[in-house]
Amino acid sequence: MRQQRSYATEAIILKQSDIGEADRILTLITPYKGKIRIVAKGLRRLISKNAGHLELLYQSRLQLAQGRNLDILTQAQGIKSFQHLRTELWHMTCGFYLAELVDRFIEDDTQHPDVYNLLLEVLCSLDMDALEMQQQRTQGTLPADQKYTRARLLLHYFEINLLSCIGYEPVFRICAHCSVDLRPEENGFTPALGGVLCPKCSHLWGQALSVNALKVLRLLQRTEWACMPRFRLDAYLQAEVEAVMHGLLRFHLERDLKSWSFMEMLNVTR
Repeated sequence: MRQQRSYATEAIILKQSDIGEADRILTLITPYKGKIRIVAKGLRRLISKNAGHLELLYQSRLQLAQGRNLDILTQAQGIKSFQHLRTELWHMTCGFYLAELVDRFIEDDTQHPDVYNLLLEVLCSLDMDALEMQQQRTQGTLPADQKYTRARLLLHYFEINLLSCIGYEPVFRICAHCSVDLRPEENGFTPALGGVLCPKCSHLWGQALSVNALKVLRLLQRTEWACMPRFRLDAYLQAEVEAVMHGLLRFHLERDLKSWSFMEMLNVTR
């Protein structure tokens, strides 16, 4: 049987890098081929008919031809551009952060339809959050101290579910060391063991974790985003949740992410 030389796929563009005089290598996450890299020939030319469908974070429908090393783009059609998040610097930075996470955690040519669907869900939600923010700003009803609370929770929702999809599900319901059920009291946390520790074990490892922080983490882990209640986190609680998630991500990646420093700078200057 003759091997098929071309195929179609949906994809979200994670990364771009220039090659040669006019070509570009694109890193994509796809539903059934996982993370792949392709060559888009002539994409940087002004007359390229595909350029408008292949911006970072676009969801597009692609036609690809199999190549010797990298597959080659032959046609592209945009599906979603997430236009609202592109008009908000914070939300766009969040989108780049999501793309960096997927690129760092997912190996090439490994099927991860759950990760593709998760990224698409969160980009759609981030886009809607940006639209709501624009509408509130126009109406003069945007709380200055709560501008990014919903978006930050959405990022943590993505982080928790991404780790679960790739086999690193955080341990938030039992002690990560002795496996006893966690009680509603101050517990501990250590990224090295993958989650939360009971008070007895937290004396051996980890840092303190409040009851409310654990409640938020559990809610993000077990609730669909569409059903997530709208609640506000004070600065201390937000910092606790963020410290847990950054600790887990840093432990598994063994490095910091480039997006973190820029997001922190935006948070300081907002």
